[in-house]
Amino acid sequence: MRNKTLRPSLSHPALGLGLLVTGLTLIAGSALWLALNGDTSLRYSADHTGTVPMWHRWIPALAGLMLIRLLPPKTTFVGGAPAGRGLHLQAIALLTSAVLFTVVLWLSGGGEPIHTLLKLGFLLAAPALLFWLSRRDSTGQGLIHETPATWRHYGPIVPVVAWLAFTYTGPLAVPPSNYAATVDPVTLLITFAVVFVVNSLLEEVFYRRWLQTRWERILGRWPAIVLASLLWAAWHVGIQGAGHLPADLASAFVNQGVQGLFLGYLWSRYRLMWPILVVHGAMNAAPILLSML
Repeated sequence: MRNKTLRPSLSHPALGLGLLVTGLTLIAGSALWLALNGDTSLRYSADHTGTVPMWHRWIPALAGLMLIRLLPPKTTFVGGAPAGRGLHLQAIALLTSAVLFTVVLWLSGGGEPIHTLLKLGFLLAAPALLFWLSRRDSTGQGLIHETPATWRHYGPIVPVVAWLAFTYTGPLAVPPSNYAATVDPVTLLITFAVVFVVNSLLEEVFYRRWLQTRWERILGRWPAIVLASLLWAAWHVGIQGAGHLPADLASAFVNQGVQGLFLGYLWSRYRLMWPILVVHGAMNAAPILLSML
């Protein structure tokens, strides 16, 4: 039997509903626009120009979303008053940092080391400074808490395994990468470690743990998930875009945007880092690891 859930009061429910409708319409409209233009193949990596049909990216994410819904966590959300001034300021500052990262990366051309330096600046240094400056004003500002439950630690296994199976086995499998054959073992291990920390860990902490969690408290669960997903998707234009901004944004929204919905729902339902780190880590490492089997 499902535990009752006490939802905290939202600060801007009407704004949240508008953002939810707008965001989902943007994703659906992007897919329709690409289909009408006969451009339904998506780049799945910034390392090369290989593509897969866009529905190959949707099916694993949609299957994962449904499984998360069918396997709810047995936790209780603690309600409270609407988010205060400190939390609003943090949420807006994080949103601004995400937008600036996307714009500056795109304007810079997205190459290295500028990509990593901008990510460390906007997604790590800026939030760290923000939290330090607002530490007295944001304590106890009503971030969502849950009571511990054993099921919460094991529930994510099913959707995560399903996503991995759909994405890397069978007819929908992402093609393997030959990167491992081009470098020595030490370089490969260092690459895995750096990519995991700078990409998987930093991005999930910023977009899901920090940004999404705060906007959930202000707008509601799904508006915040959609907002974080679109912001996370948009910055990929800087490293995967082909130079045509409307098409690049549309591709990002129907690729990383849909993957972001899965990641965001995983975080929102279970409030555990390991599921989203496994999924995001697999996005970067699995094609290389599979080529070594």
